[in-house]
Formats: sequence, structure tokens, C-alpha cells
Amino acid sequence: MSHKAFLRARSPEHKQQRREAILAAARELALRDGVRTVSLGGVAAAVGLVKSNLARYFATREEIFLELAAEEFRGWEAAAVARVAVAPGPESVLDALVETLDERPLFCDLLSHSATTLERNATMEAARAFKLQTAGSFAKISAAVAQARPDLTGDEAGELVAAAAGFAGLLYPAAHPPPVLARLYAEDAAVAALCFEFVPVAKRMLRALAAGLPSLRGEQGDSANGG
Repeated sequence: MSHKAFLRARSPEHKQQRREAILAAARELALRDGVRTVSLGGVAAAVGLVKSNLARYFATREEIFLELAAEEFRGWEAAAVARVAVAPGPESVLDALVETLDERPLFCDLLSHSATTLERNATMEAARAFKLQTAGSFAKISAAVAQARPDLTGDEAGELVAAAAGFAGLLYPAAHPPPVLARLYAEDAAVAALCFEFVPVAKRMLRALAAGLPSLRGEQGDSANGG
């Protein structure tokens, strides 16, 4: 990251470059230290800005990370759709969802914070942009899953995709504990079972959900109609 102080961006092109520099700095810090630890001041220092000047580009730190989350959704969408399209079997379709999430640690970290913190301190404009990207990515991945798994309705495919993202937000952080907990798990067999591997657990949970969803058809109108 560059610590060189910037002159004030005046043209639209320069402002866009500044936004991209801020996002790149936040991404690097989050990958290194985790989303939770990255402050607005830390991002400002990384790009050579006074903290108050960041408001010209992002109203809050949460808006920075919501935009990064939108970028990550686009990346997951592209990877998941491509992987699902060549999946050799029904279970491999679901495995593709989990594996493409596991390959994106920053995305999983962002998912774990999106509903609890990031969405709670954003402008309407930033929230709308993030939700539109989320909805669009879910729709495209769900369509790919439904095409590869004709045994599932469109609604069921959508529920599986949403569940995969939910598992990532919930299970990925637990499977990658901070140093103190990692040492605790290594030293204390009584609690070591609480640390698990994300990929096999998430795959098993997603397969169980896929197996059970058809049995619930008729309890929701959309699923009963083939969604």
C-alpha cells in the first residue's frame, strides 16, 4: 500500500481512482488483520489521507466494506456459476458452492459481519447497491444450480445458495479461530471438538438441506408451484 499523501481529487476520474485506492487498502488490511480490526483511520493512513477526508468518498467504514462485499459477491458468482456448470454429479453441484466460498476467505469474513454490523451503518444508497448486487448474484447462481439439479425447484435452488452463503458467514469464522482460541483448542481436548473444518461440515449440511427440501413441498406456495 502506498503511504504517499494524495492531492485533493477534483476530476471524476481522479475521484474514482481515489475510491479504488481506498478499497484496495481496506481489502489488504482486512486480508491481513480481519475485517473486525480495520478502522477508518487505518484505511485513511494506508492511502495517505486525513481520516475526515475519507467522507468525500465513503460516509462510513461500513460502506467501504459493503462495497468490497459487493465485489466479492461478483467474484463468487462468476466462480460458482462456472464450477456448477461442469459439476459431474448432483452432490458435486453443492460441493462447488462450498468450495468456491472456501477459496474466498475475505468474502466469508465479510459475510460474517454484513448483517450484524456492516448493514447497520450505511446510507440508503450504499445499502441499495449492496442488496441489488446480492440479489443479482443469488439469482444467477440459483439459476445455475436449478439447471444442474432438475430435481430441485427454482425456490429450492435459491434456498440452497442462500444457505451456503449463510454457512460461510457462520461456520467459516468458527473454523478459523483467532490465535488465543487456536492455542486453547490445541491444548485442551475437552473443547477441541468445537474447532472443525469448514468444507466437510458445510458440504454435509448443504447436502442434508438439499435432501430435505423436497419433502417440504406444499408447505410454501412458490415451492409447490415449481418456483
